[in-house]
Formats: sequence, C-alpha cells, structure tokens
Amino acid sequence: MMKISEIKERKIIHRPTPDFDLYGKRIYHTYEYYQAYNPGFKGNETQRLFAKWLDMAVFTLLFHFLFNKVLIVSLILSVPCVIICGAITEFYFGTTLGKKIFSIKVIDDEGKYPGFIKSVRRNVLCLANFSPVFSEYAEKAFAGGRRRGTRMNFSMHLNNKICKTYIVKESKISEIRSLLQVDDPEKNRRLPDVSGQ
Repeated sequence: MMKISEIKERKIIHRPTPDFDLYGKRIYHTYEYYQAYNPGFKGNETQRLFAKWLDMAVFTLLFHFLFNKVLIVSLILSVPCVIICGAITEFYFGTTLGKKIFSIKVIDDEGKYPGFIKSVRRNVLCLANFSPVFSEYAEKAFAGGRRRGTRMNFSMHLNNKICKTYIVKESKISEIRSLLQVDDPEKNRRLPDVSGQ
C-alpha cells in the first residue's frame, strides 16, 4: 500500500517565450515536473492554534467552575488534560473538539488516524510548536507606496514532521484515501487545471 509521502503530483507550467505564431499569439514552452503531494491546506496554523485554545478553554472552565480552582491553576491543569484527551480522541476519531469545529482531522502517512502512542507523542510535541516565527511582509499603503513590517506567526509543523502525521480538512480525506488505494503509481499523479495560459 502506498503512503502519502510517496504520492507525487504532476505539474505542468507554461512559460511565455518572446516569439509569436502566424496569428500573433504568443508561443509558450510547456514544462512538466512532479512534486510531492501536499494533503494539507493553506493557513492551517491559525486554525490549529485556535482549536488548541478552544480545547484548553473547555478544561480551564471545567477546573475553574467545577473544582473551584484559581484561573491560572485551571489553565496549567488544562495542559496535561488537553494532551491526554487529545491523544485519545485523535486515536479514535482523528480529531478533538477544537479541531472538529474547524473540520480538521489528523491522519498518519497511511491515511489512517494516528496510533495512540504516536498521538500522545504529537500532542506532547505540540508544546514546542508555540515558538514564534517572524517574517517580513510588504503590502500596499493608502498613499500608493508599499508598507513593510514584520509579522509573527506560530510554527505548527514540528510535531507533524517528527511523527509523520498530516493535518487535513475532513472533506479531503476521501480523496487522499482513494489516492492511497491506487496500485499503479502513475495513476496517483494528479493533473492540475492549466487553463488560462
């Protein structure tokens, strides 16, 4: 059986040349290449961060109101609860309460929900994910110029890299699993839409 890390996507790009045909249309060179299939989605770091905060908020409120703990103590106690509960729910359902709200699932390299030990490991490693990553950006300003600045994001990939797991949208799981069922690797190549040359 194939693994997600073995799936390749066929990409075709059309590069313009300085030449034109008899009808005055630009001539394009076509280049074909294969790249690793990415089952994830853009901007998943923000959704994962909010999902983790939602999971922590549930346990924090539970400790605060049910067990009458001080808010900071409730927050600290929520961390191991989120790790353990997250490992159990990811093992059985591929998701947690916070991830379910964002329609996110966790799968391993074979397209299945991660095993319990792997899920515990990735949930413990998520604590290291909260290291900030700084990047520069430029955007249009009102006066017609460009405004530059520094943006802070949280890197949310370390635990998935180490554990070989993927964060995917629920709607994409059937596509991923159908790609994994194909025996012929050539059938696993997906040809993207190349309209609008």
